[in-house]
Amino acid sequence: MVDKTSIQEAVKTALSKAPERKFKESVDITVNLRNIDMSQPKNRIDETILLPNGFDNIKIAVLGKGDITTQAKEVNVDLIIGPEEIERLGGEPREARKMADEYRFFLAETAMMPLVGRYLGVRLGPRGRMPMPVPQGMDIRPIVQRLRSSVKIRTKDKKVFHTKVGSSGMTPEQIAENIDTVIRRVESVLESGAMNIHSVYVKTTMGPAVRVI
Repeated sequence: MVDKTSIQEAVKTALSKAPERKFKESVDITVNLRNIDMSQPKNRIDETILLPNGFDNIKIAVLGKGDITTQAKEVNVDLIIGPEEIERLGGEPREARKMADEYRFFLAETAMMPLVGRYLGVRLGPRGRMPMPVPQGMDIRPIVQRLRSSVKIRTKDKKVFHTKVGSSGMTPEQIAENIDTVIRRVESVLESGAMNIHSVYVKTTMGPAVRVI
């Protein structure tokens, strides 16, 4: 397990080497695994990780009508989709794919899930974006706030995965804490823990990769 100081130094280097931009870039890590058979479903990672330092640009979509949409507006959810729009998107594969790629988390009323599965499942499912079902009457506001501090890791059958851990507007200390949280969680679900991690790199969207491990 790498210590936080080393992670922080790698983050500082990555931020300093990144070209100057007029917007906040995402900061991502790439994790390469080893000595593990990812063709076996039991070895695959499918985790949602709550980070100590949240993001300011996580996009969340809510699917439903009525109270859930009112709550979604109160917490400034990025996209609200009603039943008719779900059906329309089912006939617009390019637009549906773009939505699935652009939004990180989806919430949907439980009653809407059959409709979502029918019209959008083929776009959301393979990307690990199927909505979190929300029972009628549940308050989604705390869920949304929690998701804005979360990342989802899904490896499928590959030995490499990427995930966002911050933005260039955050401090190196905040980003390093997030990276440390992700690495510890990944180690906890791998068969041989840290021995299954070959390398970890950190970079901004447009910047060069810097090795952490």
